[in-house]
Amino acid sequence: MLDEYKKYAVPENYWNRELSWIDFDERILSEAEDERIPLFERLKFESIVSSNLDEFYMVRVASLKDMVHTGYDKPDLAGMTPKQQLEAITVKNHDLVRRQYKNYRTGLLPALRQAGLHIYDNEESLTEAQEKYIDEYFDSNIYPVLTPMAMDSSRPFPLIRNKTLNIGALIRKKNEKEGREFFATVQVPSVLPRFIDLPEEDGSKSIILMDEVIEHNISKLFLGYDVICTQPYRIMRNAELGIDEDEAADLLVEISKSLKKRQWGEVIRLEVEDGIEPDLLRILKEEFRVKEDDIFYIDGPIDLTFLMKAYGIPGFDRYKIPQHTPAEVPELQNDDDIFTNIRKGDIFLHHPYQSFQPVVDFVREAARDPKVLAIKQTLYRVSGHSPIIAALAEAAENGKQVTALVELKARFDEENNIVWAQKLEKAGCHVIYGLVGLKTHSKITLVVRKEEDGIRRYVHLGTGNYNDSTAKLYTDCGILTCDEGIGQDATAVFNMISGYSEPESWNDLLVAPIWMRDRFLHLIRMEEKHAREGRKARIVAKMNSLCDREIIAALYKASAAGVKIDLIIRGICCLKVGIPGISENITVRSIVGNYLEHARIFYFYNDGAEDVFMGSADWMPRNLDKRVEIVFPLLKDNLKREAMNILHIQLADNCKARVMQPDGSYVQLTPKEGETPLSAQKYFCDYADSKVKKEEVRETRIFRPAVPKTESEE
Repeated sequence: MLDEYKKYAVPENYWNRELSWIDFDERILSEAEDERIPLFERLKFESIVSSNLDEFYMVRVASLKDMVHTGYDKPDLAGMTPKQQLEAITVKNHDLVRRQYKNYRTGLLPALRQAGLHIYDNEESLTEAQEKYIDEYFDSNIYPVLTPMAMDSSRPFPLIRNKTLNIGALIRKKNEKEGREFFATVQVPSVLPRFIDLPEEDGSKSIILMDEVIEHNISKLFLGYDVICTQPYRIMRNAELGIDEDEAADLLVEISKSLKKRQWGEVIRLEVEDGIEPDLLRILKEEFRVKEDDIFYIDGPIDLTFLMKAYGIPGFDRYKIPQHTPAEVPELQNDDDIFTNIRKGDIFLHHPYQSFQPVVDFVREAARDPKVLAIKQTLYRVSGHSPIIAALAEAAENGKQVTALVELKARFDEENNIVWAQKLEKAGCHVIYGLVGLKTHSKITLVVRKEEDGIRRYVHLGTGNYNDSTAKLYTDCGILTCDEGIGQDATAVFNMISGYSEPESWNDLLVAPIWMRDRFLHLIRMEEKHAREGRKARIVAKMNSLCDREIIAALYKASAAGVKIDLIIRGICCLKVGIPGISENITVRSIVGNYLEHARIFYFYNDGAEDVFMGSADWMPRNLDKRVEIVFPLLKDNLKREAMNILHIQLADNCKARVMQPDGSYVQLTPKEGETPLSAQKYFCDYADSKVKKEEVRETRIFRPAVPKTESEE
C-alpha cells in the first residue's frame, strides 16, 4: 500500500467482511418480513436467506475454520483474528436464524393460510382422508426410492452427504422394551419434489413436506423394530476445493476429483429440529464432531429453500408482483443484421429490463454468418440448456475458429462447466480451462469478421455472465461495439489468456490483475487533486462488494479532501461512513429488490469530462489481484447518459434503498411527505418499455446539482 494511504488504513476504519455479509442477509430477511411486499415475493426472500447462509458456511466459515486449524491468527483489515470472526459470526447467525424462523411461523404461515395455502407441519393433525392419501403416496412414490441405514457393530455410521436433508431415528427390536437402542437414518430424496399436494378441503390448497410424510411412515422402513423417536437433520460441509494448481498437471481431472471430496469435507454446521431427543443429538454430535456453537436448533422445517418452489404454485398471482417482460432493444428493431446495427453506433444493453436475446443473437448470427472468421468468448457461469453454448458448437461445425475460455473454478458451477467444456471440445472448439492461479471472471465476446474494407472486430462486453436464465433475475449492463481500440484490446485479452502474450500497451480496457488497481487509484487521486484545487469533484460507484483496504483508504483520503462520494453497494461493504474528518463526504446505500443488483458502474467527474466505466470487477482484492477482469469505458455520450441515468435513479430510490449509518446499521428510506415514491427497479421496467414505444420520460439527470453549470444552463 502507498504510504499516503497508511494513516487511513487502520483497523478501526473498517468493518469486518464476514459480518458485513450477514448484515446483507439481514437486509434480505427484512424484505421477507415487510408486509407491504406481496406475500409470495416474501417467500422468495425467506428462501434466499437460507441459500445464502448455506454458501456462507460452506465457503467463508469453512475458510476461517481452516485458518484456525492451522494456527493462522493474522487479523483481517478490521483487526479481527479468524477465531474472533468465528465467534462473532456464530452470535449473529444464530440471531439471524431465530429471526428468520419467527417470521416463517408468525408472519408467513398465517398469511399464507389466510391467502388459501396451508403448509402442514408435524404439530398438526391430518384428516382421515389426508392420512390415507399420504400413506398411499408414500407407498407408491417415496418408499421405492428410500435407503434406510442403521448403525450397529457390523455397520458403521453412514456417510452423510453435504446439504442433504436426512431423518434420524432411534430404534429398538420389538418386544425388547429394555433392549439396546440403535441409530438409523434415511436420506430425504432430492430427486423428488420437497412438498406434496394434499386433497383440497374447504376450497383451500394444502401441501405437506416430503420429510413429514417419511416421518409419518418411517416404521415401514424398519420392520421388526420399534421406532422410539425421529427427527430431521442436515449438515453443511467444508466446500473449499483446495487445489494446488501448480502441481495439477490436468486441471480438469483435478477439479473433477475435488468435487467428489466436497461431499465428504469437515462438518461445519449441523441443523436439527428444536426439541430433538438428547440421545439422538448426542450421536449426531459425536459422529459429526461438531461443537455446540455450530448446531442450529430449528423451529420449523429445516432448509427453507423449498419456499422458492412454493412461489411457483399456481393460483396465487394476486400475491405476486406482475412479471416484467424484458423490452426489445430499440436500436435492433429493424430489418438489418446485428453487425450492420452495431456499425451504426455502440448499443447499450440493460438486463433484465431489456431482453438478453441480442447477446444470444450476436453469437448465433456470428456462428451462421459466412463472413465471420472467428469467435472468442469467456464463459464463467452458463445455464443448463445454454443457447450460447449451442451457438459456439454450431460455429465450430461451420468451420469457424472458435475459442472458449471455460472457467472451471467458478464456485459451485465447476461440474456444470466441465460438462460444457467437454461438449465444446467434441464440437471442435478450442477450449481453455482458465489460467493457473487466476480465475477468469471477465465477460467478453469477440467476433472477427471479414468485410469489404477489411477485417472488423465486433465485441460484446458486460457486467454479468453469459447465462440466459440469470439474465432474467440479475440486473446487468453491457455494450455491443465495433470500436477499433476496444477490438484491438479484446484481441490482446484473448491472446494473453490463450498464449500468455501480454501486450506492451492497451487502448481502452482496464484489465486485472495487470493494471486495473493502479488505474482506479489514479482516477480517485485525480478527483482528490481537483477537490484540493477548489474544483468540483465527484465519484459515484455501484458494485456488489467493497472490501479492498487500499481502495477504501484512497476513498477516505479523497473524502477528506472534499470529494463527494456516493456508493451503491449491494452486499459486503467494509468502508465506514461518518468518520469525522475522513468519511463525512461518503454515503453508502444498498438496494434489495425483486431483481438481484449485479451491475458494476464507476463514475468520475474528472473536471467535467465525466468518465464512466462498467465491467465485471468489484473493488475487492480477489477481483483486482487474483482474477482476469475487464472494466471498459463508455466512449460515446449516449452510452454515458444511460449509465449515469442508472446511477441517478438508484441514488434517488426512496422505496427499496437502505442507507448505511455510522454505526454500520442500514436504515430503509421511505418517501417523505409530498415526495414522489421512486423504486429504481420499477422505474427501469417502465423506462425500458418507454424507449421501445418512443414515449417521453421525465428528466433524470443526476449530476447537474453537484457540478458547475455550463453557460447555457446559467
